[in-house]
Amino acid sequence: MRRFLAILVGLIAAAPARADSDVEHARYSVVASTGAIEIRDYAPQIVAETTVAGERGAAISEGFRRLAGYIFGDNSPQRKIAMTAPVGQEWKGGDWKVRFTMPAEYNMANLPKPNSADVKLAAAPGKRMAAIRFSGLAGDDALAENQAKLLDYLKRQGISPKGDPQYAFYDPPWTLPWNRRNEVMVEIARE
Repeated sequence: MRRFLAILVGLIAAAPARADSDVEHARYSVVASTGAIEIRDYAPQIVAETTVAGERGAAISEGFRRLAGYIFGDNSPQRKIAMTAPVGQEWKGGDWKVRFTMPAEYNMANLPKPNSADVKLAAAPGKRMAAIRFSGLAGDDALAENQAKLLDYLKRQGISPKGDPQYAFYDPPWTLPWNRRNEVMVEIARE
């Protein structure tokens, strides 16, 4: 038992505090916060996105694969684009939309064009979002639980969501569960 505990302590000590700290994040400012819930104003951004049918877990894996291909050079002129966080996922019209935010240095004119017809570039306007942050594995149960908490909080505050909830994942799959940053977000009106 002592050996197991020594190994566990060693793994915890060796684990990075935040795996996502070395990548650019989508830009926002916090307007208000209560515990794990924040109201944020997001700047306009450009996203690469793809639409995938099927179950959520398989859809994010396939969507991530397509988008990773684009940023790793499956584009014209075969230029690599830096990874950013988070990876977004949203249920839209019976399918899952998966998206990467493009680094702030890019605009629609200077971004490489995707070689795959499955990858689209889009300009996303600035918006206000309510978000709840949680760690651990972001399985369907954890997402549903945190989505319910966020929507309940908004209802108690008299705030109506403007759209469907979105999911945001900040860390690579090898990140230890307690170091992961996951979020459920929903757009709300600016007051």
